[in-house]
Amino acid sequence: MNIDTERHPGVNIMTPSVRRLDASVAAAFKDAVTRELGEDRRALIVDFSKIDFIDSSGLGALVSLLKMMNGKGDMVLCALNPGIRNMFTLTRMDRIFRICPDRATALAQLNQ
Repeated sequence: MNIDTERHPGVNIMTPSVRRLDASVAAAFKDAVTRELGEDRRALIVDFSKIDFIDSSGLGALVSLLKMMNGKGDMVLCALNPGIRNMFTLTRMDRIFRICPDRATALAQLNQ
C-alpha cells in the first residue's frame, strides 16, 4: 500500500494512493498508516483526493485509526468526493469524524 506522507509541525498528512478503499486494501491501509505514524500521534489528516470509493471495510479501518488516535491526538478527513461524503452522511459517520472540504481547511482546524 502506497501512502504519500507529508509532515508538518505537529500534523501528519497521509494520502492513500488507491482509488478504492475497500476490503481488498483496508487492512494494508490501516497497517501502513499505523506504521507511518509510529508514536507521532498528535494529529492526522487523511486526504481522500485520490480515493473514489470506500466500503464498510474501509470505514472499519478508519474507525480503528480514530480509536488509535483517541486521547493522543486528532484525526481529520478531507477532500471526500460527493459520493463518499454522502455515504458518511447516510451512515452517520459524519458525526464521528471531523470532515473538511480540503487540506488547507483541515490544517487550519488542527492548528487552532
